[in-house]
Amino acid sequence: MYPAPFEYHRPGSVEDAIALLTTYEDDAKLLAGGHSLIPLLKLRFAQPKHLIDVRHIASLSGVREVDGAIVIGATTTHATLERSPLLRQMLPILPEAASQIGDAQVRNMGTIGGSLAHADPSADLPAVMLAVGAEMTAVGPRGARTIRAEEFFVDLLTTALASDEVLTEIRILVPAVGTGGAYEKYPHPASRYALVGVAAVVTLAGDAMQRAQIAVTGIGSTPSRAREVERALAGRPADAETIAAASSHVADGIEVRGDLTGPAEWRGAVAREHAARAITRAVQRARGEWATGARSA
Repeated sequence: MYPAPFEYHRPGSVEDAIALLTTYEDDAKLLAGGHSLIPLLKLRFAQPKHLIDVRHIASLSGVREVDGAIVIGATTTHATLERSPLLRQMLPILPEAASQIGDAQVRNMGTIGGSLAHADPSADLPAVMLAVGAEMTAVGPRGARTIRAEEFFVDLLTTALASDEVLTEIRILVPAVGTGGAYEKYPHPASRYALVGVAAVVTLAGDAMQRAQIAVTGIGSTPSRAREVERALAGRPADAETIAAASSHVADGIEVRGDLTGPAEWRGAVAREHAARAITRAVQRARGEWATGARSA
C-alpha cells in the first residue's frame, strides 16, 4: 500500500523541528531512520499530515566522550554504533547489541533515537539503555530536560517524550574500571527482533559482584530492570552457582507474554538461560578477559 498524502518538511536545526511540531501538533510525526514509521505509513496505521525529517540535522549525530560520559546523538545509526572505536573500547555492550539489530540495511538506516522513541517491547537498545543507566535529553518549546532510562519507557510503544519534544542525545557515564557488560539475544528468525534479550552490566570488587544492573526485553510490554536478579547478585561471589540462582528470578514481577512464537513458560525459560549467559560474559569482561580497553562495559 501507499501512505496517505502528507507534507514533507526538512528542518535545518532542532529549533526548526520543534517549531514545526508546535505548529502542527498531533498532525505531525518525526522521521529519523524510518524503519518503524514507514511500515506504519504504508499500512495507513499512521496518517500524519506532516512528516518532519530530522536525519539531516548535523548536531543530532555522532559519538563522543564529554566530561566522563559518552554522548550519542539521537540520529546516530546502528551501524555507526557497531563500528565506533570509542564504544568498542569503553562500552562494548552497545556495539554488541547494535550488531544484532535486523540486517545490514536496517543497521545502516535505523537510528538509536528512533528505536528508543518508538519503544517497541522487543527492541534491543531499550534494555541496554536500562542496564547502562543511560539518560535521554529531550528538547521542546519549554527548553531541555533529562529523562532517566528507567523513567523513559512508560508502556507499550509509549515513552515519556511529550508530543512537541525532540530526543536529541543519549548520555552514558563511562564505566569504572572493573565493570563489564554483555547482551544476549534470542532473535525472531524473520524480523530479528528479540523474542528474548538480556543486557547485563556488572562491577566487580575482588571476586564479588559489587553492583549489577540487568535488563530484559521481549518478554513483557516494556523493557524492564530485573531487580530480583540484581539483588541476588549484589555482594555475592561471581561464580556459576550464584549466577544460575540469580538468573532464575529474571522474569519476577513481569507479566511474560505468550504468542505464536511460543508460550509464556517457554519465554521465561529462555530468559533465564540468556540472563545467565549475559551475566557470565559481563563478569568475564569485568575481569579483563574480553576487554578491549581499561573500561569495558
